[in-house]
Amino acid sequence: MPQEFNPRDVTWLGFNARVLQEAMDKSVPIHLRIRFLGIFSNNLDEFFRVRVAGLKRAMDFKQKVISESFYDAPSKILQKINKLVIHQQEDFDKTWKDVQREMAKEKVFIKDHKHLTAAQKEFVVKYFDEEVESNVIPVLLHDNKPMPYLREKSLFIGIAMRRKEWQYESQYAIIELPVTANGRFVLLPTENPEQKDVMLLEDVIIYNLPHIFSYFGYDDFTAHCFKVTKDAEFDLDNDIKTTLADKIEKGIKSRRKGKPTRFVFDKEIDKALLEFLIKKLNLTKKDSIIPGQKIHNFRHFMDFPDVFKAYHKPVERTSFIHPEFANKQRVTDVIIKKDVLLTFPYHSYDSVIDLLREAAMDPDVKSIQITAYRLASSSKIVNALINAVRNGKEVTVMLELRARFDEESNLMWKDKLEMEGVKVLLGIPNRKVHAKLCVIKKRVHNKTIQYGFVSTGNFNEKTAKIYGDHLVMTSNRAIMADINKIFSALNKPKVDPTITLKSCKSLMVCPEFMREKIIAHIDKEIEEAKAGRKAEMIIKVNSLSDRTLIKKLYEAAEAGVTTKMIVRGIYCAVNQKDFKKKIYAISIVDEYLEHARVMYFYNKGAENMYISSADWMTRNLDYRIEAATPILQKNLKKELKTLLDLQLEDNVKARLLDKNMRNEYVETNNPVEKRSQIETYNYLKNQKY
Repeated sequence: MPQEFNPRDVTWLGFNARVLQEAMDKSVPIHLRIRFLGIFSNNLDEFFRVRVAGLKRAMDFKQKVISESFYDAPSKILQKINKLVIHQQEDFDKTWKDVQREMAKEKVFIKDHKHLTAAQKEFVVKYFDEEVESNVIPVLLHDNKPMPYLREKSLFIGIAMRRKEWQYESQYAIIELPVTANGRFVLLPTENPEQKDVMLLEDVIIYNLPHIFSYFGYDDFTAHCFKVTKDAEFDLDNDIKTTLADKIEKGIKSRRKGKPTRFVFDKEIDKALLEFLIKKLNLTKKDSIIPGQKIHNFRHFMDFPDVFKAYHKPVERTSFIHPEFANKQRVTDVIIKKDVLLTFPYHSYDSVIDLLREAAMDPDVKSIQITAYRLASSSKIVNALINAVRNGKEVTVMLELRARFDEESNLMWKDKLEMEGVKVLLGIPNRKVHAKLCVIKKRVHNKTIQYGFVSTGNFNEKTAKIYGDHLVMTSNRAIMADINKIFSALNKPKVDPTITLKSCKSLMVCPEFMREKIIAHIDKEIEEAKAGRKAEMIIKVNSLSDRTLIKKLYEAAEAGVTTKMIVRGIYCAVNQKDFKKKIYAISIVDEYLEHARVMYFYNKGAENMYISSADWMTRNLDYRIEAATPILQKNLKKELKTLLDLQLEDNVKARLLDKNMRNEYVETNNPVEKRSQIETYNYLKNQKY
């Protein structure tokens, strides 16, 4: 029997391999290659904190039930993961060596504690004494004492200390790198003004170990870095007396107790110290114990110092104001007359901020309702909403406290918004609110006018510069009515939301009903294909893992429906030999992170199109509040369809570095290719409105 599905976690590793390919690509500017290495490392950390941790927890349950959920036995998936991760780590190490050779051509060097000039040694001692020492807390390790708490996401130096006259007695210690206080990188003085020498914080500390431990009289030190990745999930207790905010706060603290899921170390580490750490951390052969190179926590390299020769960003990588808003005094006036589709990061996000600022100052505006999932650290969205409250508007913000790894930030925003008089909603029990919605109401001449926007991505002006997303601004009455229904459900968290959500007529919403409507659209295409008429679908999502929808795609392929997919990450479908028309699927990893979700159904030439916040995953469709809005104007349908076609065109040069990697990293028969995003920019820049 042919394989029906690919395990989602294995296919995710395929996505991260494509991120690594960007770092391998020598045509990518050197500073971006370093950044992609940092992104790869950061992605892998989160993967082990969440997905690998989940697989390990799943092994404690009945294998048959769990295998059905994960598309394979967790133990087998973990074996595949360990094999792939080690292989990817080897590619990572080779790439980093190649990047360093390219850095050397630009006279940029990373210096360790063994290769310093006399002037640099003096600088490092002074820098440590003045800037670092007060933040360094050495912890001695003892065999008869418990292991001290190791902070998740931190990097540690493991130290073995001896006296030269007595080599057989060692004292072990660890030091946590104070990266938050001191940063990871130190620029060293150089005699050649064209040369840039960068030193890592761990090497600054290692150079000063004799000073740190001078009290003990040790004169022989070996020191290497290691890190521990822990289970990042936390359970929310069911105490009805405890507020959701309190539960989240308690859950964040409980992460300290998470079980280790990965132990990564410098392969040159002292062998006895390594055995000691593994024993103290209660790690076994079943755990991910991964030897690596000297540098760990490479995620910090996403912020590598700007030490390279001036790099001028090409014009096709700069955002521009949408032509509909150029030379217009007010965004609001345009939106009330026509829909506008923004495509980020090509279009500037300023238009979204401007719309909210205008609403904040417009005396006719009475209220603003908006969802918030991940906000920017210094959010202009929040500033506009606070300004609206101060101008007498009624502002409601649905703030999702359970946005993973943003919980602390969202708790902070909750306090700030409430302090300013914003009404903060905290969602519905057992349902994450992931929909990206805003509705603004104004009263003019005893008439209510409503307008707003629906987006595929978060309302975050920082990520809008690097995430590929769509946002439609509209005053369509039916869409605004449905957004109001969603906020009505959110305002009544103790009432089952499905009754209210089911009454939505324009928006496709989750839970439950979006899947049903998607299936209805696919069934229409199947019917057309069976009748010998044109039938076509284009689906763009971040992840495809929902079993029901994958089976429906198989049914469409068997019937002869032309099915094209752009799936950035997880892809659990498998092309079967007996498909009348095989599913054509690509994955795009480029300078911008593809984040948009789009659905296109030919529908006898009527061309139904939607943009959505929801991936085709069971968690999104059944356990989240999501929304997909139709694109109604013909010119916007044409624009969006053209953008999809540009990414799917066969004549666009694929930049896959090694096509054999496809079989190693992604267990699927579909091509995995990188497509240039420049064509998207050129098309949008030349659009005539």
